[in-house]
Amino acid sequence: MTAVGNKRSDSASKIIRASPQRIYQAFLDPKAVASWRPPEGMRCQIYAFDSHEGGTFQMSFGYTDMNHTVRGKTSEHADVFQGKFLELIPDQRIVELVEFESDNPAFAGAMTITTTLVPVQGGTEVTILCENVPVGIRPEDHDKGMESTLKNLAAFTE
Repeated sequence: MTAVGNKRSDSASKIIRASPQRIYQAFLDPKAVASWRPPEGMRCQIYAFDSHEGGTFQMSFGYTDMNHTVRGKTSEHADVFQGKFLELIPDQRIVELVEFESDNPAFAGAMTITTTLVPVQGGTEVTILCENVPVGIRPEDHDKGMESTLKNLAAFTE
C-alpha cells in the first residue's frame, strides 16, 4: 500500500498456471467475470458489459451470507459499481476506471484498476494495481479481496 496525499494505491500479485491469453480472455467474457471476480463470500450480477476499449460495464457484488463483517458500499449487503475499459492491450494489460454507487462520501471518486499479465516460467504473473482507492475501503479488506479475486481467477483459468 502506498499513499500520496489522500490518494492511496493498493496492489496484489499472483503467479497463475495459465497463459496470458487465457487470463486476458477471462476479463472479456461477462459470464467468466461473474464467476471469478467477486471475492470469497460474494456473488456477482452483471447488468451491462461491453468489453472493448472505451466500453462500459455495470455490476454488483452481493454478500452470500447476511452475517458478514464488512458493510457493503452501496447498501448493507452489496457493492454496485460501474466502470469503463480505458485500455485493453491483448494478453498484456487491462485498465479499468471504476466508481461505486454510494451515498457515503468515503466511497466517492473514480478508482483506476490496472491488471498486468507477464509471462513467467510455468504461467503468468498477474498484478492488480488499484489507484485512487476510496478512503472508505480499509486496506486490510482490500488486500483480502484482491487476494481472493486472484485465487478465484487462478481456479477459473488453471
